[in-house]
Amino acid sequence: MSDTVWEAKVKGLLKAELKRRNVTYAQLVEKLAALDVVDTEPNIRNKLARGKFTAVFLVQCLEAIGATSLRLLES
Repeated sequence: MSDTVWEAKVKGLLKAELKRRNVTYAQLVEKLAALDVVDTEPNIRNKLARGKFTAVFLVQCLEAIGATSLRLLES
C-alpha cells in the first residue's frame, strides 16, 4: 500500500472518531488546549484535509476527545 493510501486511512480513522463523538474542529481546539496543546481550527482542518500529521497529533486528539480505543476495521 502506498503512503497516500495509509494517510487516507489514518485521516479517516480520526475523522470517524470525531464524528462518533460529535466533536467539531472548534471543540477539538478547546479540548486540545485543555491538554496544553495549542493549535488553531484552520490548522487542524488543513492537517485533516491533507491527511498528513504525526502520530503524536493523532494520540493527542484521541486523548482530547476521550477515546479509549480505536476501530481499525469497520464491521
